[in-house]
Amino acid sequence: MRTVLYIGVTNNLKVRLYQHEMDAKNEKAHFAGKYNTYNLIYWERFENIEDAIKREKQLKGWSRKKKNALVDEFNSGWRFLNDEV
Repeated sequence: MRTVLYIGVTNNLKVRLYQHEMDAKNEKAHFAGKYNTYNLIYWERFENIEDAIKREKQLKGWSRKKKNALVDEFNSGWRFLNDEV
């Protein structure tokens, strides 16, 4: 099981996943690259950026146990969903 969860907001999930994977496999210049966090296991969609940012901040404040429970409910096998985007 992975030990680091990355939470972020983007307006283009497919592009962001690619950027994170390239950073992890090359420069390792950013958080996602340094911790190899480019496998998508959970996502949410929002109509406006303000709601997305509010949710991002909320999730970042949660305990790891609570985050794990959220992922378990959405994706019980913690499958990588990158190819489904």
